[in-house]
Amino acid sequence: MYTPSHYKNENLDEVREFIVQNSFGILINQTDGRPWATHIPLELDIDAKGKEILVGHISKANPQWKSFEEDKEVLAIFSGPHSYVSSSWYKEEEVPTWNYIAVHVYGKIQMLNEGAVLDSLHKLVDKYEKTSTNPVSIHNLSHKTMRQIKGIIGFQINISDIQATYKLSQTRPEDHPKIIEELQKTNNPGSHEIANRIKQKK
Repeated sequence: MYTPSHYKNENLDEVREFIVQNSFGILINQTDGRPWATHIPLELDIDAKGKEILVGHISKANPQWKSFEEDKEVLAIFSGPHSYVSSSWYKEEEVPTWNYIAVHVYGKIQMLNEGAVLDSLHKLVDKYEKTSTNPVSIHNLSHKTMRQIKGIIGFQINISDIQATYKLSQTRPEDHPKIIEELQKTNNPGSHEIANRIKQKK
């Protein structure tokens, strides 16, 4: 991912937390000679060797998994808040732009056995059921329902590189007060979050 130096975030703790909080990602590889993308949860985890990995699963009906090769690199994309920024908010004439947060994770696929897939499903469901009024637990699902695990392919991505772009008007500090003010006037939650992120970076 092309990232100008002033937008690059090399604070790995912050980037890790971003991935955890925005884990519905896009998995990209080459399938049948074409780029192929699937939108799925990709959870950041630690393997038995203490190395960071992403864990996910896709349907066996999705042909993407047939192109998973352990020596081939894949790309996972995680997107965060974004917002249009009008140059009318600047003190000097300039073109408009877009502020955003995005993280790209590169790595190699390793297929998981059924036991590891089940463990990953427990973690996934427990994470997102925490705030439910009547939380579901895989422990309580019937054997008939859990047979659906036969229809998915689980995998981990052994991470080789993480690239993070936090484009938050870093080159225009003199305009931050006005940018924040205008972003907060909108009805767009993404704009509000970008305003908050700019405040945090000041």
